Amino acid sequence: MNKPIRRMALVSMALFLGLLLNATYLQYWTADDLNARADNKRVRDAEFSRERGAILVNGRPIAESVAVDGQYEFLREYAQPVKYAPITGYYSYTYGRSGVEQTENTILSGSDPRLFVTRVIDMLGNQQPKGGSVSLTLNRRAQDAAWEGLQALGQGTKGAVVAIEPASGKILAMATSPSYDPNRLASHDFRQVQQAWGDLADDGARPMANRAAQELFPPGSTFKLVTAAAALESGQYQPGSTVPGGFSLDLPQTTNTLPNDGGGNCGGDRITLTQAMQTSCNVTFGHLGLELGPEAIAEQAEAFGFGERPFEELPAVATSDFPTGDATDGPLAAYAAIGQGSVRTSPLQMALVTAGIANGGDVMQPYLVDEVRSPDLDVLDKTEPTALRSGAVSPSVARDLTRMLVATVDSGTATAAQIPGVEVAGKTGTAQSGDGPPFAWFVSFAPANDSRVAVAVMIEDANIARTDIAGGRLAAPIAKAVMEAVLR
Repeated sequence: MNKPIRRMALVSMALFLGLLLNATYLQYWTADDLNARADNKRVRDAEFSRERGAILVNGRPIAESVAVDGQYEFLREYAQPVKYAPITGYYSYTYGRSGVEQTENTILSGSDPRLFVTRVIDMLGNQQPKGGSVSLTLNRRAQDAAWEGLQALGQGTKGAVVAIEPASGKILAMATSPSYDPNRLASHDFRQVQQAWGDLADDGARPMANRAAQELFPPGSTFKLVTAAAALESGQYQPGSTVPGGFSLDLPQTTNTLPNDGGGNCGGDRITLTQAMQTSCNVTFGHLGLELGPEAIAEQAEAFGFGERPFEELPAVATSDFPTGDATDGPLAAYAAIGQGSVRTSPLQMALVTAGIANGGDVMQPYLVDEVRSPDLDVLDKTEPTALRSGAVSPSVARDLTRMLVATVDSGTATAAQIPGVEVAGKTGTAQSGDGPPFAWFVSFAPANDSRVAVAVMIEDANIARTDIAGGRLAAPIAKAVMEAVLR
């Protein structure tokens, strides 16, 4: 063989080897990523022609696929769509998936490796693969109460509600307002789908935003739970410790003062820490912020889960933040200690703080998916409760905080959350937001000493007079209704 032919043979062999390596790489290493791409039309066509698994709450579907005539054999339908849309998300040929439709797509679409045997049987029987089902932890009564409470505040209300079972971390309710109808995005009339998407994208109220888990807000006085926990954990304070009260707090390095909301004096110049919680005394908690320092409060916030993403069962879950450095230097430490300044958190995170106190100091990993099943109803996976943060506070500090929060509901700012025959622990909050209306907050749990539910309610805007916006007035009745729905 002459030299030119030998060279051509070597080049041909190298090209052939490269082709084999590339085919192996595409079919073995990147196949899952390529199949998961939203712009993969072949995969989309196949998925839309098979029966997608249901998303269930208390055994009943809130999303399921129904047989239809046309190019695609099944249409995704959502029951009570706006009530559950922030959780289910949408399933759209044009715009892909969101919510649980996205995070549990492999089970719902039938492509999960755990369904391999089922797929083989379907193939041998010349049948289309079916998806498995996903059962959520939601409590229908609690979800109804959360959604109806937000709607009762009137058209234009923006807000969110989260309820958690403290001992397990189960999410019992997650409602946000405004919401949207995912049926419009699931339609097989793609022109109408495009119009619906444009309408939603142009809506300034952002109806597709999950305000409960994917957005951050100043927590206002509900953050005083974290500051109080840091004070009690330091060993320098007890619920009966005497602390500064009065009308305002002189701030260091400035002539400014920190007043109480409404201009009151919290009951006197010297009050107990419990009394400070009952009256939501800015002076007291601003003083604690200066005395303890922002690092101690940041450490306590991190113990409750600030600074990390709390769970993965919804996409783009927000990470709450208690800043340090310049954002909390000098007088800014006092503002941060009362949940103002640069402190930002989600309703989900504040529900976790509250649930951690209710659970004796252990913050459980929140979860939304209870179990997943095959198309034949075999259980493929069931979530077992695990701790997100063990010992966020000691059991004794959790008990002290509980007594302080019970006193706040019994005879403080949170009386609107009282439930006859049930001991309730709770805390109001009103957070300033620059030129916009204040945010009204409320966090609570019940029964206080054997808690079955912890709730966080945040009202971003209720389209009412600024002077009427307060956590006890707007958010506490919703929290009460959710707690009653779980307890009855």
